[in-house]
Order: sequence, then C-alpha cells, then structure tokens
Amino acid sequence: MLSKLALPANEKWTEGVWDIEPFEKNNVKLVFFAPRGTDHQTFHDEDEFYFIVRGSGDLVIDGETFECKVGDAFFVPALKTHHFENFTAEFATWAIFF
Repeated sequence: MLSKLALPANEKWTEGVWDIEPFEKNNVKLVFFAPRGTDHQTFHDEDEFYFIVRGSGDLVIDGETFECKVGDAFFVPALKTHHFENFTAEFATWAIFF
C-alpha cells in the first residue's frame, strides 16, 4: 500500500493525501493511512478502529493523548475530534469505519 502513496495534495492535505480506501461494503470501509507531515484529521461521522502496523506516535482523542505502537488498536467514536501527532517516519495504520 505504501508504494501507492502519496496521492496529490488538496486544500486540506497540503503535503499530499496519505490514505487509500481499498474496500467498502455495507457501511464498512477499510482504509490504509500513513500520514506524513501533519495529520489534519478532525472527526468522522462513523465509529472507527485503528490498528497500528508500522512505527509509533501519539493518538489524540478529544484532547487526551494515547501512546501508540505496532500491535495497538484504538476505538474512536463518531464525531470525536482526533489526530495523530509525534509519529515516526514509517508510521502506518489500518482503519475500519462503520
């Protein structure tokens, strides 16, 4: 998946788009996310799980910081502001939206 990134930059993701959405069915979406630079996420309309597969960093959910590393999983409820910070250069995660 990393070889397919970055996608062209846009207004929100000025350093390029660092996610790929390889699967979507019945209101479930699988996303591979490997942010570089700044993670500009805010919130989503769906609940989601993150599964950290490379690197490490911090996940900030509504102002609370959680350390994350390979093998960790996190649940983020719909409409909760969140983003990754202090992530390593090789950081990558799968996300499942539902």
